Amino acid sequence: MPFNSSTPVLYWNKELVQKAGLDPNTAPKTWPEPGEMARKAVAAGAKCGFVPQWQTWTLIENYGAWHNLPYATKANGFGGIDIELKFNDAPRVKLIQTFSDWSKDKTFVYGGRTDKSNGMFTGGDCAYFIASSATASTIDKALGSGKFGMAMMPYSPDVAPKPQNSIIGGATLWVLQGRPKEEYKGVAKFLTFLSSPQVQAKWHQDTGYVPITLAAAKLTEETGFYKKFPGRDIAVQELTLNPPTENSKGLRIGNFVQIRDVVDEELEAVWSGKKDAKTALDDAVKRGNDLLRKFESANQ
Repeated sequence: MPFNSSTPVLYWNKELVQKAGLDPNTAPKTWPEPGEMARKAVAAGAKCGFVPQWQTWTLIENYGAWHNLPYATKANGFGGIDIELKFNDAPRVKLIQTFSDWSKDKTFVYGGRTDKSNGMFTGGDCAYFIASSATASTIDKALGSGKFGMAMMPYSPDVAPKPQNSIIGGATLWVLQGRPKEEYKGVAKFLTFLSSPQVQAKWHQDTGYVPITLAAAKLTEETGFYKKFPGRDIAVQELTLNPPTENSKGLRIGNFVQIRDVVDEELEAVWSGKKDAKTALDDAVKRGNDLLRKFESANQ
């Protein structure tokens, strides 16, 4: 059962944005707007302009879904395990190379793998932050309500005329086989409790994770939570923006954790200046496909 589910959103520090002479209540909608705004923030004294969290998830996987681009063949793995990776396409090469160019003047700063970059935004160093919606409560505690904004991820109009939908990250709860029948009655009651609108609404409001049911999202809206905390409904809007396509319904990839490590390594080679974006993404796809072949041979 899905539980702590989230999706990437764009955050910005209103104080740093205002110091740069920009409207603190207006979010950039298209690339490369965040870069242009981030550069102004750095010129006005910000230590960094734009920083990503979970770069493989936000900049590669979700950029693909957001623009209806395939991550891999056969519906991103849902059609079988004999697949090949496809994320070294021209749009993502251009995006990563753009970030590399921005890194020269701190418009773009790499803050580390997974959520290591959180402190750069919660500490007030960076103007813009693409990160999990589940980071919202942490940011709120650090900066204070009303001190930051939340909006949908920017999109590239030269790649897609409008955004498609984002995909989730997070975790799920699993029920294992082989226990007495009576225990499963208790498990069923527990999962029913966890998925109830009231519990899911509280979980969503307290953390920033998305509710796993539309009923919980509706209940949250009815209580006035989204009016009190603008932007906290963005994640739900992104996930439900359009009916998902084969490219945007998610990923089912063998050896996926290892492949993400490979992508992290190759992106880090770009940020350190050792590789250009095309070489790095081509190498990431090649190395990832090798891992896919190992997974395929082990599961035939």
